[in-house]
Order: sequence, then structure tokens, then C-alpha cells
Amino acid sequence: MRTIVVGTAGHIDHGKSALVMALTGTDPDRLKEEKARGITIELGFAHAPVADDVMASFVDVPGHERFVRAMLAGVGGIDLVLLVVAADESVMPQTREHFDICRLLGVGRGLVVVTKTDAAETGMTALVMEEVRELVAGSFLEDAPIVPVSAHTGDGLDVLRRAIATLARAVPARNDRGAARLPVDRAFTMKGFGTVVTGTLVQGTLAVDDELSLLPAERIVKVRGLHMHGGARPRVSAGKRVAVNLAGLEVADVPRGSVLASPGALAVTRRADAHLTMLPGATLRHGARVRVHQGTAELLARVAVAGSAGLVAAGGEADVRLRFETPAVLTRGDRLIVRSYSPLVTVGGGVVLDPLPPRPGVRTTRGVARMAALAVLPDLLADRASATRVLVASAGAAGVTVQELSRRLGATRAEVVAVVDRLVSAGAAVRGGDWVVDAAALERPIATMLAGLADFHRAQPLAPGLGLEDARGRWFRVVPPAVVDGIVASLVAAGRIVATDTLALTAHRVSLSAEDQATHAWLDQRFREAGLAPPDAGALPGEARRPAAAVETLVQLLVKAKTLVRVDTLIFHAVVLEGLKAEIRARKAAAPDGRATVDVKTFKDTYNVTRKYAIPLLEYLDRERVTRRVGDARIVL
Repeated sequence: MRTIVVGTAGHIDHGKSALVMALTGTDPDRLKEEKARGITIELGFAHAPVADDVMASFVDVPGHERFVRAMLAGVGGIDLVLLVVAADESVMPQTREHFDICRLLGVGRGLVVVTKTDAAETGMTALVMEEVRELVAGSFLEDAPIVPVSAHTGDGLDVLRRAIATLARAVPARNDRGAARLPVDRAFTMKGFGTVVTGTLVQGTLAVDDELSLLPAERIVKVRGLHMHGGARPRVSAGKRVAVNLAGLEVADVPRGSVLASPGALAVTRRADAHLTMLPGATLRHGARVRVHQGTAELLARVAVAGSAGLVAAGGEADVRLRFETPAVLTRGDRLIVRSYSPLVTVGGGVVLDPLPPRPGVRTTRGVARMAALAVLPDLLADRASATRVLVASAGAAGVTVQELSRRLGATRAEVVAVVDRLVSAGAAVRGGDWVVDAAALERPIATMLAGLADFHRAQPLAPGLGLEDARGRWFRVVPPAVVDGIVASLVAAGRIVATDTLALTAHRVSLSAEDQATHAWLDQRFREAGLAPPDAGALPGEARRPAAAVETLVQLLVKAKTLVRVDTLIFHAVVLEGLKAEIRARKAAAPDGRATVDVKTFKDTYNVTRKYAIPLLEYLDRERVTRRVGDARIVL
């Protein structure tokens, strides 16, 4: 059976709750105060089948101006709306405001119900229907059915049920493959169960024993049980009204405006970029304090209008940055309603462009261009490739993580990775580990590095190259290390540089002057003749009568060429070490039983060296698998 969420909207005392009760048999007014005053203060909920294949979950919202906040919390997760207008009063102020809110929230389906037809004077119902047509002209309800009913007599209810069922069958399925997201509209304690929260699961699925994040508190909670339409469920998919039993929480821990979501799926933020549309007759000034409604949350914020304009004109549109006074739970594509701080009047609505915008101001040329690029995309949710490219580009060389992109785009990690991989394949981005960097932002540091290596080679022709960490510090200070590693690997693959423990241009060759060549040959001979008691590196410049830097560079060249070999802190000539290994191996061949050993004392006496040289050399023989240490002696292998 298809299940949809249906919301009511309309002026106070126009019969919304009575209509829901007539359709479902359940009174949505659950509070004592509501019974006493005859109005809905909080959201009411009820469900009933409207056809053999359609179950409708009704969200009954308050109509009084003081309770519009509750109304906003109810409309956010609905599939279609019933705009309720009483036949004995016609269109009223809250009718218009509720209707405006539905339009601004992007509600795409619904119908109009003219109630209390039994209480209206003759001809009044037809007149009200005409006024309603004028109200909805040019909107999503322009061609919607207008159904006159009487909750008291039952007239028109069957027609209404059929109209709801017809609309329900055309409602597209919610995304149940993405991360779970449930804005909480009510929390209470149930004896024997503990804390229970309710809401409309707008995305993803929930299952018993799932671990979720309670936001904005960022607290991990566990689903103990799920209930839908009065019965327990092991799993609930998107688009359903659901009650969630949570373990280890008190009701006070879950205020309205909280959100249950898959861990890491949504951004908790203090600022967000959005595109706003103002209602006719309403303006908004730069710096204004406003009330922002999203999901079930009401937030206070300051508005910064992008560009040089200090005002969003009546009926106009603008990109803005919202700076919230308390943490908000948002992602790209979320619908917002903006109400003035005082008086409490709806002035406009909009859509979130980026819930975690970068620091550059919204009045700078760069900031304005970035927001405009995000706002012009044809479908904020579907066109994720273009949005990802804008977000990656705006991060510059510092890059952005896949996890952050997921939270900003309202997409799963797998969806983001697929988009990023396409950008990398197209040469638009570079990825290293979890980091993604705009390829264009790397062009300048890469070019600067290649030019810098050329300068380095000219200044130090004897040096084999520049150390990798030195290169990072010079040209890639803000670039994530994993991305730098990828850049180096790609330049090596392209044959532009050579990378070992240093970086060098492929064309670089060490060029020695006549003086350097002489010192190079002298060092070769000096270490060869020193045998197993090599010279102290600090004394070499004095012996050679050359600058210490020049001698050290030449020693490094000999090490890189494997003419010299480092053994711990000592340097030996490779010919000397090869001779040592051959002599030690010969001991085994000369032994009568084929077993030969060597210890520190024997080694010192045989080669006339001190312990300073004997210990490192014996350990070197172990590493070279010439010997193996057993106790205080070593067996020749």
C-alpha cells in the first residue's frame, strides 16, 4: 500500500481538525488546552486509508498566527497539502500566509477543500470557490481540484478521498537510498519504552538497532524500536510518519528542531548561503535580524545580502548569507521560510545553496560569483556534479574532503566519490586520500615548483635535488599532503621530475668543476684507503681544504652513486664493505665442519678496529644476511 503524508493549511477555525477527524476517525487535537479552546496549538497526527492502495498520514497544523511556527514544522515533510477554506468566511489572512508558505517551501501538489458547507448561506460556497481560484492563480494549485465538504454531515468526503488518492498515486517516491534524515516534531515519554520522538522520515531508511546522530547536539543514539500507523516495524522507508524509540535519552535532550540523521551526513553550522525569494510587499535589509524556519527548527539569524545591494526588494530575489545565533542543521537544497523578527510576518523563503560556506565575504566579487554559480544550477539536488565542481573550486588549493562535500551536498559518500572520480578523470580535480583539490588551483604552485627546481639546480649544481619536505614548505603549504604526493607521482609519471628522497628536474645532471672533480676523486680514494676505520666527516673539509658545504655535497653524490655506503652514522667505501663480506663468508668455507662464528672481540682483533666500528659493522653484516646473531656471537650463514 502506498503511504503519503498529507498536511492541512488554512486560517484558524476553518475546520482543519474536524476535517481530519472526519476522514480518519481520530481527533488530532491531543492537548487539554486544545480541547478547551477549540483550536489546534501543536501539530496533530492521524492516519487512515483513502483508497484500497493508499494510506494517508495527516498532519494537522495550527491556523492561528501565534502558532505559525508549529505550522511550519508540519508542512516541511508533506507530500501534498489540503488548503482549507471555510465556506462561511472565505479567504482570511492566515489562509494567504499558509498558502505563501506552501509555495515558498516548494510543495508541489495539493488541492483546496472548502469546508463548513452546511453552515454557509445559499450561494456562499460558489462565491468562496471563485475567491479561492483567484488566490491560487498561477501557483501549483491553479489546476487543483476544489472540493466542497461538510465534516458535520459527511457531504463531499468520498469525493475528497478519491481526489487525495488520485494525487497520491502521482507523488514520486522519496529517496530511501541516501542518508537517513528525520526532523523531530514531537518528543514524549511512554511508560515501558522511555523516550519516543516522532517526525516524517524525509530521506533514507531507519531500522531497529541503527545508530544515528542526534543533531545539533551531535550525540550518537540507538534506535530501540520503530512504530508506524500504530504497529511496530523492523524498518521504515522515506516518506513515512514514524515514531522512534531511542535508548538512553531523556525528553529534555530532544527539543523541537532536533534532527535524527545517519552519522556524518548533515552539517551543523552557524552560517549558510541561500537564495531567497521575497513575497510581494515584503523587503529585507542587509543586516536585518530574522526568524528562519527549516524542518521543525526555528532559528534567529542575521542576513547579509550578497553584492553591493543593501536591500532585497519586495517580490525580488537575492543571494544571502545567514549567520545563525544557534547551531543549525542544514544541507544543500533545504527549503527555508524567513519571517521578520517583529512583527511576526512571513516575508519570504528560499533554498540553501551551501551550509558550510568559506570565509570570503558575500560582498566581495569572488563571494558574489561563487554564490551565483551555486544558485543558477537547474536542480539543486540532481546537478551534484556541477555543484561539486563549484564547491571544490571555491576551496582553492586548500581543498575539501569527501566527507565535507557529502555533508554540504546532502549526498551519500558513495554518490560524492562517484562525482569526484568523474571530475578527476576529466582533469578538473586532483584527489589524494579523502582530499579533493581543484586542478586549476594547483596549476600555479606546480609551475612555481618546476621553475623553483630549475633555480635550485642553477644555484646548487652539485646537489642531487631538493628535499620533498622542503618543497612542500616552499610551494604547497596549504595543499593537503596526500594531494602533494599525488602531484609528485603524476609529474614523475609524465617524465617531468625525478623523485627519491629529493625532487629534481628530469634533465638535471650534476656538473662538477675541475676543482670539484679533484675533490670527488680524493674522497673516493680517501675512503677506500681508510678501510674499516673511515675518516670523521667533520675533519674532511680541513683535509681537503674545501668548504664544508662543498665536501658534504660531494659525499652525498658518492653515497647516491653507491660508491660510499652509510652504516648508521659512519660512512664506508662500498669496495671495502664488499671485501669484508667476502672475507667473513670465506670463514665458513675454511671451517672443517662448515660452521664458523665471529664475535666482537675476534672481529676487533682480526681487523684492528675499535668497538666504535666493530658493532655497526657486525650489525651491518646481520642486515646483509652474511651473519646471524646468536647470543654474544654471530653464525656465518
